[in-house]
Amino acid sequence: MSGRISAQLAREQRIQSWKDWRARGRQDAELARRAMAAAELNAIARSLAMDELPGLRLRRLPARPTGATLSRLTRADVPAIRRATRGGEEEAWARHGWENPPPQCKNSSERKFGSGELQLVEMLLPNGLTVLSLPPRQAAMASTVTVLPPGLPRSQPPPPPLHTSHRHLNPLTADLALSSGHPSDAASLLAAAARTGDLRLGRTLHRRLLRTEFLDTDAVVANSLLTMYSKCGHVSAARRVFDGMRGLRDLVSWTAMAFCLARNGQQHEALLLLGEMLESGLRPNAFTLCAAARACFPRELFHLAGGAVLGLVLKTGFWGTDVSVGCALIDMFARNGDLVAARKVFNGLIERTVVVWTLMITRYVQGGCTGKAVELFLGMLEAGFEPDGYTMSSMISACAELRSVRLGLQLHSLALRLGLVSDSCVSCGLVEMYAKLHMEQSMEHARKVFERIPRHNVVSWTALISGYVQCRAQENNVMELFCEMLNESIKPNHMTYSSVLKACANFSDQDSGRQIHAHVVKTSIADVNVVGNALVSMYAESGCMEEARKAFNQLYERNILSISSDIGGAQRRNASWNSHTESMDIGVSTFTFASLLSAAANLGLLTKGQQLHALSVKSGFGSDKGLSNSLVSMYSRCGYLEDACRAFDEMKDHNVISWTSIISGLAKHGYAKRALSLFDNMILAGVKPNDVTYIAVLSACSHVGLVKEGKEYFKSMQKDHRLIPRMEHYACMVDLLARSGLVQEALEFIYEMPCKADALVWKTLLGACRTYDNFEIGEIAANHVVDLDPLDPAPYVLLSNLYAHAGLWDEVARIRSLMRDKNLSKETGLSWMDVGNTIHEFRAGDTSHPQAQQIYAKLAVLIREIKDMGYVPDTSIVLHDMSDELKEQYLLQHSEKIAVSFGLITTSGTKQIRIFKNLRVCADCHSAIKYISKSTGREIILRDSNRFHRMKDGKCSCGEYW
Repeated sequence: MSGRISAQLAREQRIQSWKDWRARGRQDAELARRAMAAAELNAIARSLAMDELPGLRLRRLPARPTGATLSRLTRADVPAIRRATRGGEEEAWARHGWENPPPQCKNSSERKFGSGELQLVEMLLPNGLTVLSLPPRQAAMASTVTVLPPGLPRSQPPPPPLHTSHRHLNPLTADLALSSGHPSDAASLLAAAARTGDLRLGRTLHRRLLRTEFLDTDAVVANSLLTMYSKCGHVSAARRVFDGMRGLRDLVSWTAMAFCLARNGQQHEALLLLGEMLESGLRPNAFTLCAAARACFPRELFHLAGGAVLGLVLKTGFWGTDVSVGCALIDMFARNGDLVAARKVFNGLIERTVVVWTLMITRYVQGGCTGKAVELFLGMLEAGFEPDGYTMSSMISACAELRSVRLGLQLHSLALRLGLVSDSCVSCGLVEMYAKLHMEQSMEHARKVFERIPRHNVVSWTALISGYVQCRAQENNVMELFCEMLNESIKPNHMTYSSVLKACANFSDQDSGRQIHAHVVKTSIADVNVVGNALVSMYAESGCMEEARKAFNQLYERNILSISSDIGGAQRRNASWNSHTESMDIGVSTFTFASLLSAAANLGLLTKGQQLHALSVKSGFGSDKGLSNSLVSMYSRCGYLEDACRAFDEMKDHNVISWTSIISGLAKHGYAKRALSLFDNMILAGVKPNDVTYIAVLSACSHVGLVKEGKEYFKSMQKDHRLIPRMEHYACMVDLLARSGLVQEALEFIYEMPCKADALVWKTLLGACRTYDNFEIGEIAANHVVDLDPLDPAPYVLLSNLYAHAGLWDEVARIRSLMRDKNLSKETGLSWMDVGNTIHEFRAGDTSHPQAQQIYAKLAVLIREIKDMGYVPDTSIVLHDMSDELKEQYLLQHSEKIAVSFGLITTSGTKQIRIFKNLRVCADCHSAIKYISKSTGREIILRDSNRFHRMKDGKCSCGEYW
């Protein structure tokens, strides 16, 4: 009974307390008006706008009200605040110490504040104290000054912040600011929405501003609204706001609108708008000139208006005096390939900051001038500037391109001293750098850097995985790393999948490749160009041509639909393609066409390549240098060297990639002297060759046995162009020496290499040992390959062939037994043709083709004809212990001969026959196809894994040197 009476008394006390607080509502309202009008509140609102806070559901709060924390807000306080600010009676209160709310407030006990709100909640006390609730970070920034009557103590430090989720401001905050009568408060909230990219909040504020006169009378508020829509990427809304500011437009308005257009792919409209501004008599400021320079980033607009922008900078006196204008000009010139002009702008700056130095260094690296980037970085250090994470990332990229081990180690040391190795970009750059340096134990160093990264993300994992793939070292670790990445619940991106698929292609591991393909489909990124291209390559190099064709068709059709739908729109808009589409690597862009052309070249799909060429011209990309380079590569890899040369000649300007592509194409087609002549022309044209160019040059020398010239070029790349040889260069030199019969010299060259030879170099030597029957060196090379790459079946197969050719069948049996024990198998030979938009595959002894009977009948006729012309089957290449008759029958069933027979019965008599093979063509097939070309009068072009063989009238472009 006494307990019931006590509860009743407590309830009555709470009700009376609530009534007392409500009676003081008018007094509290007056205090609220004074607080909202105070300058301190404006400062706090601006400080609050600096950061976004997640939403909050308030249930129970700290027992005692403290200074800058979310304190007790009584039921009487809320109506007072509402009446003071908006006059409404909407309930918004935070409860503390109340077991049961009064009847009027029962539905509000769990009021959910708006997502991301800035917790601007006032606690109005009877004594006149006004306290603002802030998280510690904002409280520290704002240095909250409260309105305190004399003698009252200041509030205590705030407790740790409440962790919440979501991003939008509470309407209560907006109401407090908008109803204060001060436009600066509304502008501060709009600035907060702009900084956080919160379009939802911005629209809410816009709707409430429409109820006021701010947008019609205050230019600051209107400009803030325009800027908010601009930074949120809502161009149409920004334009409507701008058009509605007829009487309020000032320089800020014009500049904000120009920036909005330039930032969102409408650079042409931005320049027109700036022209209107100048005609209206306004004088541009630094921000206006930055917007004008940004609008000139597209090449066509740069040539049209870039000079005018530069003249305007000089005329207005901003040349060399304003850092932001200088950076904008550097970016404008550098993005359009004029690094000389960009450097002049840099040199003309009176004041240089770390940002300016970093920008110029980065543009040098991106423009391929890595040497100048290093010089500029040294100048930066000498000038007393300390590089930041962005500077170090650019320099590490430059080091990776230069392949400078010494510089790389120095940069790593500098990053450690500056404490920048914890930066994700710097660490990932170091991982990539070590992978590209190809130094001894490079991946061990990369792995150590990776393991010291405090927190791994998809970028760091991708850098490590791609590093293993790039340096072709321990690629069997790639799948293990990928599984570890998934176990850490890190979602791979398109670059991760591309690297893993490339590893599967290098191993011809179609089983793992199919599993990755399933992952790609589940994550809906199979249509991303770089992933689709990797799928095509993986299936093609694994001998799964049907799956490769399906992957290509999916990629082709997905992008062709996008291209076809966008061509007309692009011509009508006369604008750049959507930047979001390009960044996602889906849809219409030069990279889209380049990826599809590369995929078509992998499969030898010339017809598709020609269609892509036509579409690229219709899409307005015909003059793009990168796309033209892809066309040169595609036509040469599909066997159409004449079209490749035509695409090269039609280019207005050639860069190092253009020259390298055509030199490589000529070399692979057997025109080594023409390739070397073009290399000399490249040097005369002032284009500096890179390491890939020298791979093409050394390969050209290797294809025709130019040993002396090859040695001179190898020395020249180091002496004249200061290029450090990579493992591929050493492999080319070993191939050049060994293929010319200098097997012993090739072995000595390997021993004298400054770095440890990898499996590729030893396999190159082993292949030559098979040609020249050098058992002693062959065994040495095979043992090295097995030690470096124990899962590679190639050394076992080559060594077995070497023993078989010498008749050592016991050794052959031993090698094959080892392969069975290790579950290794020889890669199956595969030839294919593209006829009628269909890929026709052929394997040795294949009878699965629908026209198999006709094919073998035609082949029998061909063999009889060429035997009458002098063809003798080379049974020595059949490495099985069987009779010569069976060996000859075995030779007749090779996939190349079957493909040639199919081509003769399915193509017209004037058309070239183009055949692709995944392995190197055998000597007997090479001889037989030469005879067939003479017997039938047809030109037969065969692309094997090493080069092209153009056979006509019984002769081959390789000159019997292959």
